Formats: sequence, structure tokens, C-alpha cells
Amino acid sequence: MLVNAKYELQPFDAAEALLRHPEEEGHPRTLVAFVGRDLVMGERAGSILMDADAHLKRAAAAAKFKGKSGTSLEVLAAPGAPASRVILMGLGKGDESEGDGEASKPFDDFFTLGGQTAAKIGPGARAVVLFDLPESIPAAHDSAAQFTLGGWLRVYKFDHYKTKKKDEADREGPMEVVVALADPESVGATMADASHLAEAVILARTLVNEPANVLTPPEFARRASELMKLGVEVEVLDEKAMAELGMRALLGVGQGSEAGSRLVVLRWSGGAEGAAPVAFVGKGVVFDSGGISIKPAASMEDMKGDMAGAAAVTGAMYAIAARKAKANVVGVLGLVENMPDGKAQRPGDIVKSMSGQTIEIVNTDAEGRLVLADALTYVIDKHKPAAVVDLATLTGAILIALGQEYCGLFSNNDELADRLTKAGTHIGEKLWRMPMGPAYDKLIDSKFADMKNTGGRHAGSITAAHFLQRFVGKTPWAHLDIAGTGMGSPTSDTNQSWGAGWGVRLLDRLVRDYYEG
Repeated sequence: MLVNAKYELQPFDAAEALLRHPEEEGHPRTLVAFVGRDLVMGERAGSILMDADAHLKRAAAAAKFKGKSGTSLEVLAAPGAPASRVILMGLGKGDESEGDGEASKPFDDFFTLGGQTAAKIGPGARAVVLFDLPESIPAAHDSAAQFTLGGWLRVYKFDHYKTKKKDEADREGPMEVVVALADPESVGATMADASHLAEAVILARTLVNEPANVLTPPEFARRASELMKLGVEVEVLDEKAMAELGMRALLGVGQGSEAGSRLVVLRWSGGAEGAAPVAFVGKGVVFDSGGISIKPAASMEDMKGDMAGAAAVTGAMYAIAARKAKANVVGVLGLVENMPDGKAQRPGDIVKSMSGQTIEIVNTDAEGRLVLADALTYVIDKHKPAAVVDLATLTGAILIALGQEYCGLFSNNDELADRLTKAGTHIGEKLWRMPMGPAYDKLIDSKFADMKNTGGRHAGSITAAHFLQRFVGKTPWAHLDIAGTGMGSPTSDTNQSWGAGWGVRLLDRLVRDYYEG
């Protein structure tokens, strides 16, 4: 799946020998070295580039490059350099005395550095990266793994529907990178984890990017079922099975579509036998027209991404299984298509959920919460999880509140909310906890049923969360509204894709830090 980049670990001696034999096929033409402020390098990198040192310093002076974090310098045909192109990636001073507005904490964002470096190397290129840090820059045990993870995610493209490639470099094959380390064997396991995590995020990105005429609920279920190859137990419930369980809330959303709805259950049993699992539930509306309460035509094409929550859960289950996590985890995907039709659900209809609670449908475009209501009831009743987290591109209101910088976090449990926030901070997927309370809950009371599926314009994200809370009981629960982060994602050093795969690394980190072993 990692077709756009190949990373290989080698010791410094082997990498240096490779650089010094330009006559050999596959000779890397690009050499990457890391520098601190004032062009300070690691000892081994300095030795390899010693003969080119004077030229590199003159080039840096001319470009006013000082090795500041986030900056880089490309030098071609430097005399004495063992490669025709040298790229210096700045890391900053790496101490607490920057004094010029630069972050005071030591450099530690090797994930972003990997994306920046991959962008500089470019598609189809062969390169050696000297993973040798200046003395002032501390390296964690997973620094090299985070570096390659960032690189893999940076070069991902979703272009297989393009019949003509505009970029000639794309036809030259994948970027090939040798990462030179003092002791490659010591980081082999973390590198393997990074490759699995990259595959997982790319799986989620691809699912989000796929058009709805391809990724129907049955097709999504088929792709999720491929996780069986990793040892994941997969169960797919069709409409008949869901009807027998009383999932009228979920089924009502999809009843106007030609494509049948599905509920997919993914189960990884890597922890102690009988231990309660952690559960993840993903909204999987493969296309949301709004139904009878139809959306405006402008940008409706983006509604193919309304299944980003289910994509994130699928990717997270891939990552957890691929690294054989010592945890019990259940993922549930509610897969539907919301279309207007003679059979479609109407505003004013009343449906009975699997929980037995009745719901007045005020707006058919508030459909994701109906899907999640039955999916949450199912996983709590069936699997008795220790905690449950749902992810959903649920409300446009969360974009008004938080933009695309943060995901909205709602929870009935402070400990779970704190764990998610810390996991997100660690990997750079940021969450902001939103308020909940009885006054908001009253807004979804209905005159004709137990509740209605929207509380009106005000506090739309909060009332949506309160709707979901009515289906979780006392189970520790968190709801992540990823409407701003899950699709239409802003580009970054590690993401050039419309679908970012947001949430995969977050859930994987949550399991790793709090539910594994």
C-alpha cells in the first residue's frame, strides 16, 4: 500500500559506501543532513560532508540560511560532497535559549520533519538521509520511525482515477530513501509499527477520497472485511439482520437508497481473555444528500466524505491488528447512504431505535446521529465495553465553533476525555472539550416522541452530542465531532490529501497508552 515511497534502514558505513560509488545503478543523487542553528551537524554527518563544508557554508551565507527549525537549504553540485544534491534541514538550537521568537522547547517534531524532508527530496528521487542529530537535539527511541511516518504520509496521492499524469516525475517510480543510523537494528520494531500506521492512515484517506458511486455501503463493508487477513474477526449485518435487532433509526436513514445499509463489527482480541474491550464507533454515511431535507447543491459533492468517522475506525483497527496490540478492541461501522426517494424517511416520521426509545424526525439531514444511536446501543449491549468513543462528521456547527484546527470533544467521563486529549496532543491531532448540561438536553425533547433528532440552530453540535448521550447509559463515552478535520482537510507538511485520515493515529495512541497490556 505504501507505493509512493520506500524507506530502508542502513548503518552509516553502508550508506556512506553507497554514496561514494556513483557508477553503480540506483546510486542516490541526493544527500540529506540535519543541522542545528549556525549549521551545527552531528559528528558523523559532519565527517561525511567535511570536504564540502566550506562550500556549504558559503551557500548558506548567500541564502541567509542559519539552520532555523522549519527551514531548509538545497545545494547543487557542491565540491567535495558525495552526492550531486545536498539538502540541509534546519532543526534550530534545540535548547531553551532561542531568544528570537522560536519555540523554547527542544526540537521533537520528527513527524513533521519527515514530511518536510520528503517534499524536498521529491517524487522518483533516490536519497540518503543521515539521521545524525546535532548534540543539542535529543532523539527519542521512535524519532526515526516518526520521521519515516511523516514522509510516507506526505507523498500519498489519490490519483488512480486520472488517466493522464501531469507530473513526469510521478512516472519515475517511488521515492527511495536510505535512512542512515548508528544502530538500525535497535529501531527496527518502531519502524515496522510506523509502516503499519502509515498503511492504516492511507487506508482511511483512500476510503474518504473514494467517490460514492464506488464506495457504497456494501463495498465499504467488503473493504473493511479485508482486515480478516490481519486476524480481525469481522461480522457484517445486512438490513434483515438489523431489522431483527430493531435498528429502525439506522435503517430509516438508508431506506431511500438503492444501496443496502450495513453494520460492520470488527473485533481484535489481543488482550486478556474476557477483559472488557474499548469500543470505537464510526459514522459511515457514504453520501449525504440530506434526504427529503435536501442540502443546497453547492459543494454537495463533498458529502462523499461523510463517512470519515467509519474510515478512521477502520484505519485504527488496521493499525491495532497489524502491530498485534495487546488489547481487546471492537470497531463498529454504521454504513448507509442518505438519499431522497419515494421510500425515503420524511420530516415528521417517528422511528423506534434499537434501545426502544422513540425519535421524531424533524430534519432528515440530521441523519448521522440516528446511525450512531443504534450502533452505540449495539456495541454497548453486545460487547459491554470499558469505554466507547464515536467519531462522526456530525455537524457543520462544529466548524463554526472550532474551524479545522480542533475536533470537538464531548464526554460523560472526565478520565476518558483527558486520555483522548493527551493522546491527541502527543500526536498532533488536537481536541477541544465542549460543554454539556441539562439545559441543552431539554432542547431535543419532543412533543410526540421520546426525543427529536435536532434541537434547532443554536448549540447544534452540543444538542447532537446530547442526542447520542441518551443511548450510552453509564458507559464511559466520548463523542468526537470531526466535521472540521475528517474531510476537506487543509494541506500540511504531512498531508496533501482531501481526506487526512484524521483519528487513526489518535485512536491507535489511545489504545497504546491506556488500554494495552
